[in-house]
Amino acid sequence: MDTKELIKKVRKIEIKTRGLSTQVFSGEYHSAFKGRGMAFAEVREYMPGDEIRTIDWNVTARFNEPYVKVFQEERELTMMLIVDISGSSDFGTKGQLKKELIAELCAVLAFSAAQNNDKIGVILFSSQVELFIAPKKGRKHILRIIRELLEFQPQEKGTDLAHVLRHFNNAIKKRTIAFVISDFNSQGNLEEVFKIVNKRHDLVALQIEDPMEQELPNLGLIQLEDKETNEKKWVNTSNKKVRTQWKADALRRNKELTQAFRKSGVDFVKIETNKPYILPLMNLFKRR
Repeated sequence: MDTKELIKKVRKIEIKTRGLSTQVFSGEYHSAFKGRGMAFAEVREYMPGDEIRTIDWNVTARFNEPYVKVFQEERELTMMLIVDISGSSDFGTKGQLKKELIAELCAVLAFSAAQNNDKIGVILFSSQVELFIAPKKGRKHILRIIRELLEFQPQEKGTDLAHVLRHFNNAIKKRTIAFVISDFNSQGNLEEVFKIVNKRHDLVALQIEDPMEQELPNLGLIQLEDKETNEKKWVNTSNKKVRTQWKADALRRNKELTQAFRKSGVDFVKIETNKPYILPLMNLFKRR
């Protein structure tokens, strides 16, 4: 992708997602992800109805009139986007690659966080941490994140989410909102690492899925390639047994993944490349 085309794509994503975050997601994000605890803001004169326990006795004694402490929610948070850029993200059968959808989702989340004055950081991963972008604020920072999501070329094609989550948990000590955005294919059992990370951070999972990963269309004899291993094989999609088995395997993987999320207390949502992501994301925020 040349520079001119990249700038055009980044700008297009910014216009779409910034509008969505302002008009649709900002309030929902604020409600779903609140600061921990309350911070002292000021003192003011006591008014009927104020709780007695909020009275500032030192100030009250000084002025001979009752004063109360006023607190406000500690709003400033840090959001980390932990994004799968392995070979399987470069796949899509409905006019949009998974990585293009991921870039949009990250932009929506980042602009929503920015509306609330939160910092945004990024980890791009494959079977290793490919790129770490430290949490910062500002439009330029978000545009850099979008550019990297569209253009960055990973050194590895495979996926090792468990390794990356352990690295994140050890490296980031302060509690953050951590969105893991991945297709979660070929991940094995992640329940234990989900539990460990979710204990320190607020872990949320966005599962990105293409319809062909769930159900094979009847296209006759076709060659399929594993984007992470480069393994190729011929599949007869006209065979009903082949299609049935493909669907059964996909349902089993999804069931195991859903159980891992639920048992570890991780909020999650499935987002498909051929459907709008607004409703699933809104439902996720409202559930919280």
